[in-house]
Amino acid sequence: MTVFGFDIQARDKAARRGRVTTAHGTFETPCFMATATAATVKAMHPESVRSTGAEMAICNTYHLMLRPTAERIADLGGLHKFMNWPGPILTDSGGYQVMSLSKLRDISEQGVTFRSHLDGSAYELTPERSMGIQHHLDSNITMCFDECTPHPATHDQAAQSMRMSMRWAERCKKAFQPRAGYALFGINQGSVYPDLRAESAAVLKSIDFDGYAVGGLAVGEGQEAMFRVLDETTPHLPSEKPRYLMGVGKPDDIVGAVLRGIDMFDCVMPTRSGRTGQAFTRRGTINIRNARHLSDPRPLDETCACPACNNYSRAYLHHLFRADEILGLMLLSWHNLQHYQDLMRDLRLAIEEHRIEAFATAFRELQASGDIAEVV
Repeated sequence: MTVFGFDIQARDKAARRGRVTTAHGTFETPCFMATATAATVKAMHPESVRSTGAEMAICNTYHLMLRPTAERIADLGGLHKFMNWPGPILTDSGGYQVMSLSKLRDISEQGVTFRSHLDGSAYELTPERSMGIQHHLDSNITMCFDECTPHPATHDQAAQSMRMSMRWAERCKKAFQPRAGYALFGINQGSVYPDLRAESAAVLKSIDFDGYAVGGLAVGEGQEAMFRVLDETTPHLPSEKPRYLMGVGKPDDIVGAVLRGIDMFDCVMPTRSGRTGQAFTRRGTINIRNARHLSDPRPLDETCACPACNNYSRAYLHHLFRADEILGLMLLSWHNLQHYQDLMRDLRLAIEEHRIEAFATAFRELQASGDIAEVV
């Protein structure tokens, strides 16, 4: 019987290097989850995603409850079988998407009633219903149902939102069906206010979750404010359990958050950027559509092992995007996923070798140096 667990193998100041065990295998931390919103990583085969080093996928409760429905996925053997992903899966609760995508939503103590962005059909999502959907999906890590506090928010607005989310968290814990190798994470809220973040952490610890997420960030507050919130919040979260920063983000956001004790990340940015022609490299981002790449024979990044860098020139990738060829989207998505997984591998090694601050400094300097435009 596999028990869900988090083993911290090395520390370097606040940064941690660990391993999480689930019913569907382990994943190393710090980790970046592959975003499989609708049970697929856009423009990628599951086998290709795994080849980058990704060990874990994140799927979206809101989208899957609407289409094809959690019940249908359960009937077909669960999410792992349905999407051909044998490794661990985390599902978000659907709360953020209800707030951002749905129409005519009405929030009450009971939950949220809303109309689907697909066809206008009426739905209700409550803490209990969210737990039931994620159970049907067979998610290894279930996230509490919460309200993602909008930014900016006054202290009173943030307090009311956070306290309702904490009451919902208690209901989630009661509705969650414990199983060996499965986990429920609470979500810390409180906007940019230290006292509210501390209050939220205290409530979540009293309920006792398997892991703790920091929500309500990367919503427009800026990196400086985000790092300040993490500095003030992570010390209040249990040190022996995994910490997950939701929806973050850019490579420099991830490096800064790892320095502050965060273990898990997710973001649509690698594949979304790949589909629009933006590539992440050691020296920052590249817009492959720019005319300067028209005749450039170099790879995107000579240190990257992905197929885009191993087999194709910048000139060819530029051509694919200018010609609206699907292969361009696929290759840049693959490259960006590889870049993120390489970054996580390097962060884990730096923590093991107790040189995380030196790594972060070198990373920032290289990113600031910029791409070399001229062909030598």
